[in-house]
Amino acid sequence: MIRMGDTHVLCTASVEERVPPFLKGGGQGWVTAEYGMLPRATTTRMRREAATGKQGGRTVEIQRLIGRSLRAGIDRQALGERQITVDCDVIQADGGTRCAAITGGWVALRLAVNRLLKAGDLTSDPLGAPVAAVSCGIYAGQPVLDLDYPEDSEAGVDANFVMTGDGRLIEVQMSAEGATFSRAQMTQLLDLAADGVSQLAEAQRAAAG
Repeated sequence: MIRMGDTHVLCTASVEERVPPFLKGGGQGWVTAEYGMLPRATTTRMRREAATGKQGGRTVEIQRLIGRSLRAGIDRQALGERQITVDCDVIQADGGTRCAAITGGWVALRLAVNRLLKAGDLTSDPLGAPVAAVSCGIYAGQPVLDLDYPEDSEAGVDANFVMTGDGRLIEVQMSAEGATFSRAQMTQLLDLAADGVSQLAEAQRAAAG
């Protein structure tokens, strides 16, 4: 369970001794993710996507982001031909759910890999530095780290940064709402995100033992 303010996400990792057909026989593993929100994760009830028979575009986009982010931090050759699926279920949302899912998802992935190492199923550790994500924005003219829902809904600039614990970038999502932003402001938010990810990486290492 990861809690970032009032955003709470349950993350689990499941190991399967198989890979998708397009990877079969290639000697590489795969990491993928699934993401969902419970109906009362928000202030008003949302209809379950299962009831509509398909996932919404936002859900698909977020789970693809989680999968890409986690794959960037793992040596798929060292993982071998096995798949790890990370499930991220939002039980309470107050902004930044995708960032919390990535950060908590890495801890679940770390625990799964630790179990494989302990069992002797892996000969080397495929995971490097932690992968974490954090939201930033310009709110009321000021740079803010880890926006909650009221801040996020009114921010003039909204950004999500996915990074490794040693400061390398994996993905940046950044946009203005009704205004523009300068390169200096972008750099300011990047610096703020780097500090936040550094703190998250420490918490990830502590949580994973």
